[in-house]
Amino acid sequence: MLKKTVCVGTAGAGYAAYLHGNGYEKVSGIDVRLKTVCDVNQERAAALQHRYGYQPTCADFQELVQDPEIDVIDIVTPPMLHPQMIIDALSHGKHVICEKPLTGYFGAPGQKDVGLTVAKGEMFRQVMAQMDELKKVIDRSGSKFMYAENYVYATPVQKAAEIIRAKNSKILWLKGEESVKGSTTAAAGLWSCIGGGSLTRIACHPLTGILWLKRQEALNRGEEISITSVSCDTGMATHCLTEHEHRHIVARPVDVEDVGVISITYSDGTKATVMGSDVVLGGTKNYIEVYCNDTALMCNITPTDILNTYFLDEDGLEQVEIAEMLPAKLGWNKAFVCDEVIRGYLGELQDFMECVAYDRQPQSGFDIAYDTVKVLYAAYQSAEEGRRIEF
Repeated sequence: MLKKTVCVGTAGAGYAAYLHGNGYEKVSGIDVRLKTVCDVNQERAAALQHRYGYQPTCADFQELVQDPEIDVIDIVTPPMLHPQMIIDALSHGKHVICEKPLTGYFGAPGQKDVGLTVAKGEMFRQVMAQMDELKKVIDRSGSKFMYAENYVYATPVQKAAEIIRAKNSKILWLKGEESVKGSTTAAAGLWSCIGGGSLTRIACHPLTGILWLKRQEALNRGEEISITSVSCDTGMATHCLTEHEHRHIVARPVDVEDVGVISITYSDGTKATVMGSDVVLGGTKNYIEVYCNDTALMCNITPTDILNTYFLDEDGLEQVEIAEMLPAKLGWNKAFVCDEVIRGYLGELQDFMECVAYDRQPQSGFDIAYDTVKVLYAAYQSAEEGRRIEF
């Protein structure tokens, strides 16, 4: 049965809320009503309201979930807030969209140096116990849980899946990376805020895309393929820099990694490699490569050869995004074009709105979020203990 209008309430008014807003603007075939944006920073909430036409703003999440008109709560807050927000939204009969990463280990309130003092094996145990409890809550609720991982919906990844299905290809090795020069927020350097470093914050993107592609192969071929082991190495590479040498790198890790490499082994003997770092200059580096028995597919998540720009000054460009993670707009740059479409934000929100409207399940749901968190924290345990973690 078609629900003609889907009413959305958004929790959080930071950068991710704008990525979602750009996607909502282009959803077709369904009337999407952006009703309320909730953020403790009301100035920030008002800016989002003005940009996308939300009606009221609020600072209390309970006010958002208790609104009887709202069908969906879109959670784009920091990850340490996700679990309780998910539970509260589901308890009020709302469907839930949640940004990545779903959750993590953040330590006790006020605890410092979490990433240096808590054993990663204990983190792994506690996080997966939390994920198991979340699954029970979601299953009992009868509401839909939609995991906002844009790599699943990125146009090159979706096309790669179509090709793999059409050719009935066998994937032998997947490789993915997302690397930048660091995050501009100080919270990115603290385990207590993010639940990890570059692996959790950015490598989770290609990781989930890779997990999803391998699932498409298994479904298409009628095979059961599972992850059997994970190994990993991480480091704090920028700690070797002098202050002067550090001037171009934004990353300031306190108790998190700024570079990491994960190796995944599947039950069919095939492999996947995932990399994430905060030490790469020149803009965002993000891709997934798929090597099969009969094809090779290279998914460039942000193709930057559509529009080249050259500026002698930045007058009038204050609100114009040219490209992510570049220090200046001067000179030659390769601009992002239709970013919300190519990187998958439109695709995920189109899918999610159709799930609510037509009462079906999303391409990216709790199961893929569960496996993402499981691999990430097994990877942290592997890196700390210097051994492969078997599942």
